[in-house]
Order: sequence, then structure tokens, then C-alpha cells
Amino acid sequence: MGSFARFGTIAVGLCLLGCGEQSGKGTGSSSTSTPASTASGAKAAEVPVSGSVDAQLTHAPEVPPPTGRTAPTKVVVNLEVKEVELPISDGVQYPFWTFGGRVPGKFIRIRQGDTVEFHLSNHPDNKMPHNIDMHAVTGPGGGATSTATAPGHTSQFTFKALASGIFVYHCATAPVGMHIANGMTGLILVEPPEGLPKVDHEYYVMQNDFYTVDKYREKGLAKFDMQKAIEERPTYVVFNGSEESLVRDPLKAKVGETVRLFVGNGGPNMVSSFHIIGEIFDKVYVEGGKLVNEQVQTTLIPAGGAVMVEFKVEVPGSYVLVDHSIFRAFNKGALGILKVDPQGDEGIAKSIYGGRGIDSVYLSDKAAPTGAVKAAADAEAKGTLTRELQIAAGKQLFAGTCSACHQNEGQGIPTVFPPLAKSDFLSAPDGKTKAIHNVVSGLSGKLTVNGAPYDSSMPPLSNLPDDDIANILTYVLNSWGNPGGVVTKAEVAAVRAAAKAPPGAPK
Repeated sequence: MGSFARFGTIAVGLCLLGCGEQSGKGTGSSSTSTPASTASGAKAAEVPVSGSVDAQLTHAPEVPPPTGRTAPTKVVVNLEVKEVELPISDGVQYPFWTFGGRVPGKFIRIRQGDTVEFHLSNHPDNKMPHNIDMHAVTGPGGGATSTATAPGHTSQFTFKALASGIFVYHCATAPVGMHIANGMTGLILVEPPEGLPKVDHEYYVMQNDFYTVDKYREKGLAKFDMQKAIEERPTYVVFNGSEESLVRDPLKAKVGETVRLFVGNGGPNMVSSFHIIGEIFDKVYVEGGKLVNEQVQTTLIPAGGAVMVEFKVEVPGSYVLVDHSIFRAFNKGALGILKVDPQGDEGIAKSIYGGRGIDSVYLSDKAAPTGAVKAAADAEAKGTLTRELQIAAGKQLFAGTCSACHQNEGQGIPTVFPPLAKSDFLSAPDGKTKAIHNVVSGLSGKLTVNGAPYDSSMPPLSNLPDDDIANILTYVLNSWGNPGGVVTKAEVAAVRAAAKAPPGAPK
């Protein structure tokens, strides 16, 4: 037996020990207050199936339309695994393993009682074997034992959808965690026989945590870090595979409309505290089952779990989706936007809320993405970086990293945060080096700038990559009457290497 065959045998054996056998997929929570089916799995198994349809699959955030069927049928699902490089952040590519070419995997929608004929293909250009474990499946490995598939091959299995709900699927090829951590997760919805209540919009959101050797937002091709994954120290936590996905292309609705979100958590490790800033969930289908909770602010989604939330939008504006384990939102990428446009009479909306439509502080540098950060990163890689490109990138980064304290025009806050505009601190002979040091290592205590005293504390921003710091400081040096100049990535790296990092702060 060749080495690949031995690997495949081991992978199948290990996936038998995975989550499929322990998930209790044939049953669910019980409740009489929800639209979910009251039929037992046994009864669903007895309902005859007639006809055949091909499943309509969609990329996130889109959701296939309701099945509209009143009886079970055979549903044929074709899904292809592709290993592709895609952006996970501005200027950062990641070698994802995907169900369908993107992260998360394609959304699958069926009906309770359907018989599913599932075809899993592994693209011939892939390097790894893959399979699929579907939490909606009752049977060994959730399908994983039947779908160990080498590149260039297709596997097939059949299952009966016994329980309604929203379920995660994922790859379960050994090492299972690595396959999930590279993006191999998605959702399958099993509608109850009577279907779900009608809403105006349905959207698909999936949270995943990613582990890289490289620092957060370090430009180039990021590499997977197994040790970080084992220690559960994610570099990125994002919605729909990228920091940009739900900011560049926000979810949309109009005032008065109803929204249903299918939200999954692929993990592999983090539990999600899912929240929409400025919105209250009218209904939460707890862990994707039949139990319904009402008027919920934040809902927990376990790794390998999912939830369905419904709400009516009543005030126009931009609502920020977050994992409320809040550093994940603002320092690891778990941000998205639901943009609600006005519709008709706004009197009621104004009686509910009279503030502005969005607070850009929540969105950091994503409030008005310009593509400048990526353009500067691409130019740096090609050796064609210019001061103008650095200034443009730095302006975007400054808005999200520095403006809350130093203000949009660099004017600072009297007695607390010194001005960056026309700063004698920056124009001093050693001003540039001191500025780099202060960003990397922080600064506390008394300071005099432009003749005025300040006494405050600036935390170390050593989490920022060298090129981001260089671009921010180049923007500052060339703005608001400052002397000009350029800060290079190499200069930041040199200061960082010589600096003594505060306890717990990365170099």
C-alpha cells in the first residue's frame, strides 16, 4: 500500500472518532411555541419520498429561496472542495481550503424528510484528501466515513433528513482541527415541513477563527500555525472568511422590514458572543433548534454550532455585527455591517432614536475603506512604494487607530492627548525615531508639546505590523503643517528590535 493510501485509511479511522457519532443528530430540543416541526425523526423517516430535485447552493451571505415543497423529495447535492488563495485582510492572502471556492462553504437548503444524495468532489489541483461531516446527518461520522476523497475523485452517500434546524458541516479529515481552521465549514438548513415564517430578507453569516505564523495584518501570504491553533490563540476572527466581507459588501434592509440571519460558528476553537450593535433580536432559535428565546441582546454560538435570529429593523442607519468578546471585533476582524435605508415616513423612527446613523469609531479603519492599504502593500512587495501611497494608506489606518485620541485633524485633546498638528515634538531632530518608539512601546507620564503640558498614557501598539506603523507616521509627518518625510518599514523594524517590550506585549 502506498503512502497516500495509508494516509487516507488513517484519516477515515480518525474521523470515526469525531463529532458525528456524539452529536445526537436524530433528535432535538422540544417546544410547542415555534414553527419548527413537531414530527419525530422516526416519523420523518417513514414519510415516502417522491420526485427528485437538484439543490440550489449559494455563497454567503446569500441564502437559497425556501423549498416551497409540501412533501419530501430526493435532493441531489453537488459540492466541490477547492484549495485557493483568497484575501483575509487588506494586503493579506491566506491559503484557504473551501467547500465551493469560498469561505464559508456554500449554503444548503432542504426540507425535513428529504432524502439527500450527496456528491463530494475534490478538485484535481488540490493537494490534500478531504471529506465532510454534516451535523444534520444521523449516521457514523455524519457522512465523513463515506466521503474520504482524494484529489480528482468524487464520493457519494445518501442520508435522510430526520430533524429540522440549522446545522454546521465541516471537513473531518485528520488532522481535523487543521482542516476546519483552514476554512472548511458551512451551513445546511433543514426546513420543518410547514416551512419557516416569511421574512423580507434572509442572510448567511459564518464566524471562523484563523491561526497564522504571521502577525495580524502582516502583509503577504499568511501561513497556518498549528501551535497557535492548539493553544487557541487566533490571529484573526472574522465573518464570512475575511475582515472585508461584510464591510465592503454590507447586508441590506429597509426600515420596517424583517430580517432573518442564519449564523454559524465554524470555530475551530472560539465560542461566539454574537451581537448587533443597536439592535435587539426579536427571536433567537437557540443553538439552531426548536427552543425560542425572545428579546435577546447577545447570543452564544458554540464552536460547531449555529443559531437563527429574527428581528424587525425600525431605524435607518448602519448596524455593526460583532463577536462581543470585543477584542475579536476590533483587533482580530469580527466586524460586519447591516445597512438599513429609510423607507416612507421617518417620524416613527425618529421617535425611537434621534442620533446619527453610524459611529465610525466602531468600524475603525473599515469605516471608509479605500483600498489604499492594499495598494501600498502591493507596491511594497514590488519595490515601487512611494510616499504618496504611504500617505494614502496611513490616512486610512490613522482614522481607525489614532483619531479617537489625537482627533481627525491631529489637534489632540487639551491637557490629555498632545497635538500631532504642527508638532515641535515631531519636528525635533530625533522626532521621527521617538515617534516610532512611542508607537511600538507606548508612552506614559508628563510631556510638553508646543509649550503646553500633557499627562496621559499611550498604550503600546506593538500589535501593528511594521508597514502599518510606517504608513501612519508617514501620513502624520506629511499632514497639518508638519515637516514632511518618510518612515520606512525597515526603520520601524530596527526600533522594534532594539526596544524592550512591556510585559506581555509582542515584539
